[in-house]
Amino acid sequence: MNSLETAYVAGGCFWCTEAVFQRLKGVEEIHSGYMGGTVKNPAYREVCTGRTGHTEGIKILFDPKIISYRSLLTVFFATHDPTTLNRQGNDVGTQYRSSIFYTTDEQRAIAVDLIAELQKTTFEAPIVTELLAEMPFYIAEEEHHNYYNNNSEQGYCSFIISPKIQKLKQNYLHLLKTI
Repeated sequence: MNSLETAYVAGGCFWCTEAVFQRLKGVEEIHSGYMGGTVKNPAYREVCTGRTGHTEGIKILFDPKIISYRSLLTVFFATHDPTTLNRQGNDVGTQYRSSIFYTTDEQRAIAVDLIAELQKTTFEAPIVTELLAEMPFYIAEEEHHNYYNNNSEQGYCSFIISPKIQKLKQNYLHLLKTI
């Protein structure tokens, strides 16, 4: 019996988001891809133009007995800036927007509650993360999968992703897989 649940999030470049969630206990699979757009089976070069309407996101298969959906979203909000519209650092465009695509009414309710809580306690600027029902998810090209683990010495990885991993280790050690 399969007890895994699915979550979809987009928090800027999917290389960053994938690298963060790969390290969490209870996360069984991650797929980088595109969601929220109008073109079927878009390619990376098309999504990068911002004209397809897709965001770079990840599909997470997780075991809710090991990590809760709320914990996943807590890490999501802690490892990107949900207050910048269509931007994460130097990555600018609608393909880098902050999004949660819920798969159930329960996921939606958890996201709504957490956003309200974080808006009161953590973020001064308004949280602009869009909250949408699940839409078709298109898996990205092979070279985008496991990107950080395969290219950690590359400049983007060193300067953008490695600090996110460090923040994760500092603040969420209890949620990390043991190596």
